[in-house]
Amino acid sequence: MNGAPPVAVVTGGSSGIGRAIARALAGRGWHCVLLARGEERLRRAAEEIGCEHEVCDVGEREQVDRTAAVVLERHPAVKLLVNNAGIPGRSGFTDADPERIELVTRVNYLGGVWCLRAFLPALERAAPADVVNVASAAGAVTAGTSGPYSASKHAQVAFSRSVAAELQPRGIRVHTVLPGFVETEGFPQRTVLPRLVHWAIAEPEDVAAAVLKAIDRNQLEVYVPRYYRLGALSQALLPGIIHRVAVSGRLNKPA
Repeated sequence: MNGAPPVAVVTGGSSGIGRAIARALAGRGWHCVLLARGEERLRRAAEEIGCEHEVCDVGEREQVDRTAAVVLERHPAVKLLVNNAGIPGRSGFTDADPERIELVTRVNYLGGVWCLRAFLPALERAAPADVVNVASAAGAVTAGTSGPYSASKHAQVAFSRSVAAELQPRGIRVHTVLPGFVETEGFPQRTVLPRLVHWAIAEPEDVAAAVLKAIDRNQLEVYVPRYYRLGALSQALLPGIIHRVAVSGRLNKPA
């Protein structure tokens, strides 16, 4: 690499968690390429951090392939891919618009698949390299309050686990970061959640720190905060109880 800084591609990099990750990486000497759909916010983030940017909707496979081709012309070797782009669901399967269900699935799950496939040649050229999939604690435990979102994150976690075994022989490590409630523009948790649980809401910088830690320590799965892992264990070991709690919560919800 002739002394050049290592290159990281960060999706959803215009705000929130992605922006915090890019800022943390830049602070360590990485050269970041930010991808996101909104050009204005993306440009501002890139200027603030001092990195490159490309407008790209990761839910559209052809856009991802075109964008990757442009990035790879400038950077044939990519040392890190962070699949962070994601959108909320905010509804269940029975009351959500079909178009919204498809969009959430394309962006939250398939976006990571398309980006990995598109940037894989560059990751292999830079090997040893890393992939970080920013999923969600909702991908490991769900109470049924946001079905399409949770399902997309379940799929993302399964994708991450599967591809980790696929890529290890190629010198590419895969890490899954599973945040709980995080306050961002797309997920205004302090607005929608009761004040009683505000103590459990993390900041984007907490997730960025977890991403760096996962890479440094080669951790397969990291929860943010760590105690969210208890929820995943509870769902795996006591699915009946979690189901009854979810049903009770919906029955007691005001009309």
